Amino acid sequence: MISKHLTAHSFYHTCRYITNKPGAELLVAEGVRGYDFKLMTEDFALQQALRPEKKLACMHAILSFYPGEKPGDEKMKTIALEYLEQLNIVNTQVAISKHTDRSHLHLHIVANMVNNDGKAISNSWIGLRGKKIAQALTIKHQLVQAIEKNLKLTHLESLNAYEAARYKIFITISEQLPGCKTVEELENKLNKHGIETIYKYKGHTQEKQGISFKMGDYSFKGSQVDRKFSYISLTKKLGLQQRLSEKQALAEKVNRQLKQNHPDIKKEINKNMPDVWKAVLEPVKEEKGLPQELLEEQRRKKKRRQRPSFGH
Repeated sequence: MISKHLTAHSFYHTCRYITNKPGAELLVAEGVRGYDFKLMTEDFALQQALRPEKKLACMHAILSFYPGEKPGDEKMKTIALEYLEQLNIVNTQVAISKHTDRSHLHLHIVANMVNNDGKAISNSWIGLRGKKIAQALTIKHQLVQAIEKNLKLTHLESLNAYEAARYKIFITISEQLPGCKTVEELENKLNKHGIETIYKYKGHTQEKQGISFKMGDYSFKGSQVDRKFSYISLTKKLGLQQRLSEKQALAEKVNRQLKQNHPDIKKEINKNMPDVWKAVLEPVKEEKGLPQELLEEQRRKKKRRQRPSFGH
């Protein structure tokens, strides 16, 4: 679930939108008449007049649920009212409307930022605060995370079968991908988890140019599961993992050979490393425009000149 706050300059237009939209259903009307948007507007405006200097008194927020997620009306009312309470928007007029005109279910919340006592309610950083509260409520009510696809934080029973399959594919690929170096290796691992890998070929050639994943009756293009799971993105990721694996194997081989052929070399390297690092990391000092090396040479010559000489 995600939240979004809109700048609303008019109760009239906002109330008309949330109530008259085709398919809209009013879930909550506290302190306002919900059966007519014009009367609802009058109620909001009457209370706003208690503090006329509060120009932006119309708070309009949207809570959007993940596509396919369908919580009941009572649960949505609970979530919306908790959202307002945590924003400290309490003791005031509120209207909450459910909209089903898009692919995702969403709520429109309208609240009067002049409360029932005629006092102004703060709207400072309300957008940022709202996002954090929405994230916390998502976890509390076991909703689908909008930012991170994480099954541990997702209540799969709230999704339809199509979305649940897509989520399971996402998690399985995410878990198996780090241990793979080729697409074929990933394909074998996914097959063990009941996921079929289907390739799209260029024309009548054997050149792969696309990838899809199928679980049960549902099939998804790689980019539909996640943009980073398109064929191009996967091959780039796997190629990088293969190169890193080869470099690591080479380094381990060299290390073993050094230990076998030169058992004392490691001790010698470790013994001298502090001095080596000191020399490497020590900054070049300058005195009167001369580099450190030249200054040291001058000091050595000066010391030689200052030594007492003994004649025969």
